[in-house]
Amino acid sequence: MKLSIPAKPLKRLYSLPESAMYLGRSTWSVRRLIWAGELPSVRAGGRVHVDVQDMDAFIDRNKVKEESAGLSEESA
Repeated sequence: MKLSIPAKPLKRLYSLPESAMYLGRSTWSVRRLIWAGELPSVRAGGRVHVDVQDMDAFIDRNKVKEESAGLSEESA
């Protein structure tokens, strides 16, 4: 049986616990990112949600390319 992954998320707004799972972080870590202004939030009806597009942008902004170990050994 083959599982298919949808090309785009099923929904756009995620609750804080769902956002934490999406980002691989704790709920409080997501709250701290919001409070620090690093992750925008949507507040409506007393609830806080995070837009999946903002989470994807956060991931893209924080990607890091590490130098390969072979390069640092060659230059030594």
